[in-house]
Amino acid sequence: MIKNIAVVGAGIGGLSCALALVKQGFIVTVYEQASSLSEVGAGLQLSPNAMRVLHQLGVAESLSRYAFSPENAVMRHFNSGKRYFSVPLGKACLRQFGAEYWHVHRADLHKVLLNACQQLQISIKLGSVITTYVQQNDSDAVTLTLANGDVAAYDLVVGADGIHSNVQATLLANAGLDSQARFTGQVAWRGTVKTTDLPANLVEPNANLWVGPGKHFVSYYLRGGDLVNFVAVEERSKWQQESWTQEGDIATLRSLFSDWHPEVQEILAATQKTFVWALHDRDPLTTWTDKNVTLLGDACHPMLPFLAQGAAMAIEDAYMLAGLLKKYPNSELALQTYQAARLKRTRKIQLKARQNAALYHMSDGVSRVKLKVLAGLSAANISSVLAAKQLHTIYAYDVKAALDNE
Repeated sequence: MIKNIAVVGAGIGGLSCALALVKQGFIVTVYEQASSLSEVGAGLQLSPNAMRVLHQLGVAESLSRYAFSPENAVMRHFNSGKRYFSVPLGKACLRQFGAEYWHVHRADLHKVLLNACQQLQISIKLGSVITTYVQQNDSDAVTLTLANGDVAAYDLVVGADGIHSNVQATLLANAGLDSQARFTGQVAWRGTVKTTDLPANLVEPNANLWVGPGKHFVSYYLRGGDLVNFVAVEERSKWQQESWTQEGDIATLRSLFSDWHPEVQEILAATQKTFVWALHDRDPLTTWTDKNVTLLGDACHPMLPFLAQGAAMAIEDAYMLAGLLKKYPNSELALQTYQAARLKRTRKIQLKARQNAALYHMSDGVSRVKLKVLAGLSAANISSVLAAKQLHTIYAYDVKAALDNE
C-alpha cells in the first residue's frame, strides 16, 4: 500500500503535486536541487482548466490578490496592429467555464503553493540532486540516489524535475527508450516593466499576441495591473546556453523589434532588464511510468509557450495523479491509469503548441495564407468564433470530472 511518496522537483508542478497528494492523505517528501526556493521567470497565464484545480487545492483565494483578469485574448499584426481575432476572457470565462482566467507572476504562484505546502508541514529538502533511482526486487520500494551519495527509499516516486529530468532519464533507459531534448531554433526574451514607466493606457488589458516574420511578442498585465509582462520570441539557428537566468542585451532586443508597432517599442524602451533562454522541446513520449515511478509536467510533456498551457498541464497532472493514487490501492494500476488519462490530452496540446510557432512567425506559405484568411474574416468576427472554438476544448476540460470517470 502506498504511503510515503517522493516528489522530485519543487517548481509549480512539483509543489502542486505535493499539495494534492497530502490532501489525499499521503506522506510526501519533496527534493529540490536548488539551495533556496526563489522561482525564476515572469508571467504565467492560468486558464480555467488550471484554475479549477487551484480552487480544489484551496490556493485560489490566496492567489487572487496577485492576479490580473484580462478582458480578451487578441492576435495582432506586428506592424499595423490590425486584429486577426479577439476572444473574450475575464467575466466571459467565468460565465462559460465556471472558472477564472488569470495572469499571475510565476514567483507569486510559486510562493502561494509553497506557503500552502509549509502550512501542511510538507518536508522540502533543498540542495538535493536526485541522480537516479532503483526499483527494489525484494519489495515495492524505490530507492533514490542523491549526488552526495545518500540514498532514500519510498513507496512511490514522482519526477517533476523538468525537461532535463534525471528521473525521466532513468525511466526511459529502463524502458530501452531515448528522448533527447532538442533546441527548437527559437529563443525567448522575457521581462517586466512597471506600468507607471509606460504612457497611460498604452497596453490594452488583454492577453496581447503580436505576430510577425520570424518573431512574435506577447504582453499582458500582472499583479493587478502594476506590471506589464512581456515575452519576445525570435528564431535563431544556434544556442549554447541552457540557463533560465542568462541576462540578455536590451539594445539587441530593441533592435530585433525596431520595425514593430509603437506599443511593442514603447514597452521595450522602458525595459531595464531582460533575460533570455532557448526553447527546447521533446517529441511526445509513449510511456512515462515505470512500476512505482512516474513523471509529471515538463518531465514528460514539455510545452512550447504558444498555447500558454505548460503550467496548466502540470497542475492538471498533479490533481489527476493524486486522485488516482487515492482511488486505486494498486499503485501500478493507478500510474498506468494516470498515464492513459493524461497522455492523449497532453500530446494533443503539446503538438498544437508546436504547430502555432509557424503561424505566429509567418514561417511558411500555409501559415501566411491562414493569417490572410483570419484577417479577411476578422471584420465579420468569424475569426474570433473559430479561435474561441479551438480554445474551448482546452479551457472546458474539468480534471475533477475526468477523475470521477476513471
